[in-house]
Amino acid sequence: MKQLEIADNELINEFISGNQQAIETLIKRHKRKVFTYILMVVRNREVAEDIFQETFIKVFKSISEGKYTDDGKFIAWVMRIAHNLIIDNVRREKRLKTISSDDYEYDIFNHKKYSEQYKEQSVIKEEVETDLKRIVNELPDVQKQVVIMRHFMDMSFKEIAEETGVSINTALGRMRYAIINMRKIIDEKKINLLIE
Repeated sequence: MKQLEIADNELINEFISGNQQAIETLIKRHKRKVFTYILMVVRNREVAEDIFQETFIKVFKSISEGKYTDDGKFIAWVMRIAHNLIIDNVRREKRLKTISSDDYEYDIFNHKKYSEQYKEQSVIKEEVETDLKRIVNELPDVQKQVVIMRHFMDMSFKEIAEETGVSINTALGRMRYAIINMRKIIDEKKINLLIE
């Protein structure tokens, strides 16, 4: 229980001093935030789990080799590592997708029974995601930042306040105005965000 109250930099120092439990505490502490961010971007649980593991292997290795310099922003550093690994994954996927499905004799997803239903659901989901991104992008920068941190990175308002250098009340206010503005945009443009 006491481990949870220890600051990240203290846990890192404990790990460097030989306490293996300290790195486990760090991973448990930040798992949800890092994994949610990765999953939000890659939209595939298996791929997200692989990137998550790769992220913390890199974190473990960098700390062990003395490459991490503590600036009080451990989680921001971890998120940068995750982000870079996501980019690497996207590049890898693009290279793999250059292989045509015509190279195979039979493609189950090209079967009429599956493709029409899947295509329709996929198109609707894509449209909703595009609309949602467009709505968020129309918000003023400070409101957009809070929405992304809160709903896509799963950060608490306390964490958002610390990260952006404002009070919790200011962060809450920005979220409130973001929601009001998003509702206005949805009403004005008559956007339907329901996936049927």
